[in-house]
Amino acid sequence: MRYEVLPPTRAAEVVSRGGQLIDVRERSEFVSGTLPDAINIPLGELPQRLGELNRDRPVAVFCQSGGRSSQAADLLVNNGFNKVIDLVGGIQSTRVRA
Repeated sequence: MRYEVLPPTRAAEVVSRGGQLIDVRERSEFVSGTLPDAINIPLGELPQRLGELNRDRPVAVFCQSGGRSSQAADLLVNNGFNKVIDLVGGIQSTRVRA
């Protein structure tokens, strides 16, 4: 694996260390709730929007359950980003289950 893997519960730690938190879900999913400090760049738009990200800062990606974020992490690494973090399990793993 060419990127770091962390649980989404550590997203605040990533941000506190200067990381960029990217929600790669669709806009309709993003507006229904996201992690604090996250910006929305849907996976399908990511290739065209790489210029919005600072390559000198860590980039942490997440989605609903982990599938899209792993694709996003691969895309970032393949485009020269060196500090990539996949928040595995997605936002659904941060919700408390009854």
